Amino acid sequence: MATEIRFGSSAIQLSDIERYSAEFRANPNNRVRTNAITKSGIHGVATSFDARADMPFTFSIELETGPVTNQKQSGRCWLFAGLNTIRHGMSKRLNLPPFELSQSYAMFWDKFEKANYFLERVLDTLDEPTDSRLVQWLLQAPMQDGGQWDMFVALVEKYGIVPQYAMPETYHSSRSVLMNRLLTQKLRKQAADFRSAYTAGTTISDIRESKRRFMGEFYRLLCYFLGEPPKTFDFEYRDKEKVFHRETNLTPLGFYEKYAEDLSQYVSVINAPTADKPFGKSYTVQYLGNVEGGRQVRYVNVEIETLKSLALAQLSDGEAVWFGCDVGKASDRDDGILDTALFDYESALDTAFDMTKAERLDYAESLMTHAMVFTGANVIEGKVNRWKVENSWGKEPGKDGFFVMSDKWFDEYMYQIVVHRKYLSDDLAAAFDAEPIVLKPWDPMGSLATLR
Repeated sequence: MATEIRFGSSAIQLSDIERYSAEFRANPNNRVRTNAITKSGIHGVATSFDARADMPFTFSIELETGPVTNQKQSGRCWLFAGLNTIRHGMSKRLNLPPFELSQSYAMFWDKFEKANYFLERVLDTLDEPTDSRLVQWLLQAPMQDGGQWDMFVALVEKYGIVPQYAMPETYHSSRSVLMNRLLTQKLRKQAADFRSAYTAGTTISDIRESKRRFMGEFYRLLCYFLGEPPKTFDFEYRDKEKVFHRETNLTPLGFYEKYAEDLSQYVSVINAPTADKPFGKSYTVQYLGNVEGGRQVRYVNVEIETLKSLALAQLSDGEAVWFGCDVGKASDRDDGILDTALFDYESALDTAFDMTKAERLDYAESLMTHAMVFTGANVIEGKVNRWKVENSWGKEPGKDGFFVMSDKWFDEYMYQIVVHRKYLSDDLAAAFDAEPIVLKPWDPMGSLATLR
């Protein structure tokens, strides 16, 4: 017998390990599970045949859309989803064949604005110690690809949009990791210089003048990676009836204002069933944004059935719905299925995974990671059992790039939708417009959609 070595009552004892091993070997089912999982992997054992059969790609409500887009090796899902909602509306109004809006254009201005936003937050916190939680949170990821709906609107309202041909993809728009790493290093160095200058007695106005010079250098670097954004362009297309159209010398902002929906009328609605966020209240997140002085991130928190009814109302009127979710949970990327019944981990592992949605949020098990677009739903007697999802991972995953989501998955891993404010009840509209409760920067509702 192994000699007992004691490290204190809180340590694992060798006698404990001997007991655990004996218990494991006493049950023959444990050996069967070990053989199956080590040979085929947990998904090979836990995948439910019945669940896959219950998730066909058929829907009673289905919007006409073009081919899916592809964010490739970048975390721009929120920009792709936002631009997809705009292009669907434009295609319908202008009778356009499939086309895309420039994701690289939006990416350029997002990074430019994020740099300025980060440096302004550095100036806000000059009196904080460098190792404070707030400063360390700000320094964690000053330059990354992720974002939220209101950040998308802030960009479009300031810089407009352009067709993809006016600013096409580049190597680093589609492969952003190294670009982000280098730009992050520049920003962290600038933060260090600002804090050192402030400690040495430099005035805030002089530091801000240094920031303006730095932003010129940052603009130049972005041009190297992404190309310089167009100031004007010609909008030329042949519609589905083969009629040619041309409008010359359009500005990106003029193009948005003339051809796209007014995004200021669309609002974010969330489902966060945690004790610190009562339903029927509006919320914002401290230091969450990209455009300094732009649109504030704001949500109204509602029960899950209200979230569903709002999404279904907009879909029923023929309009797509931007949404944010935790796409990595209970999902099969290859087959494009999002369903809580898809993987029976509990039977395969003989254990329970029974956290509630609120517990997953409170204990860092789940948050919004990805943004996509609802383009359909399957309704039976007024209830949705499946949702059609337009992703931005290209045509290979799912069915030509589209995913199917079960209604139960919606309950557990859906966090945010965007709808026109006309769908809100009077009470919800008043709640949304009320002064928002300010959440901490690290609150899970401040997470950015950035999954590749």
